[in-house]
Amino acid sequence: MRSLLAPVVLVPLVIGAPSAFALSPSADQIINSLRPSGNLAAGGTRGIRLAAPSGDTAQPAPSPAQQAPRVASSRPVAVAAQPAQPQGPAVNLTVNFANGSADLTPDAIRTLDALGTALASKDLSSYRFRIEGHTDTVGGRDYNRSLSERRAEAVVDYVAKKFGVDPGRLQAIGMGEDGQLVPTPPQTPEPRNRRVQVINLGA
Repeated sequence: MRSLLAPVVLVPLVIGAPSAFALSPSADQIINSLRPSGNLAAGGTRGIRLAAPSGDTAQPAPSPAQQAPRVASSRPVAVAAQPAQPQGPAVNLTVNFANGSADLTPDAIRTLDALGTALASKDLSSYRFRIEGHTDTVGGRDYNRSLSERRAEAVVDYVAKKFGVDPGRLQAIGMGEDGQLVPTPPQTPEPRNRRVQVINLGA
């Protein structure tokens, strides 16, 4: 008796939105997300959001202080008191740091290598970018803002040094828990809110 064995192919099933655990974006994906389509001043965001949990947990208790996002002191920028919606093409990236620090992990380096390649490309070399660090609502607001600022600076420093991107084209901003991607109550761990958002500010 002949038995026919058909090869079995396992295909992952994706329903609805992309998984929060998707692979890191490629440089081409980032370029396509950040490249303006028409008038940059017209506003509207487009882009990719490929996220993975970073496991951050901030220790200090919440503070009632409501402060404006802090700007890296080496790159003074005028910042509004409340976070505004991006007015140009933007992309949200998960950049995994060591818990409670601005130290890059190997996963973060892979993502930043793609970002650095994109920002140094001829497609994006004439534009300026805002690099926003975001956290979730776990921990105190002041702590989260300071941590997100240091992480945004770490991103700028990495792509500037490794890929020769002019740091004058990059504005590092610590948003803390302001401008959440997924609105949550205080003390709520939400991996999608722990991210770096890159916004094209124009030429």
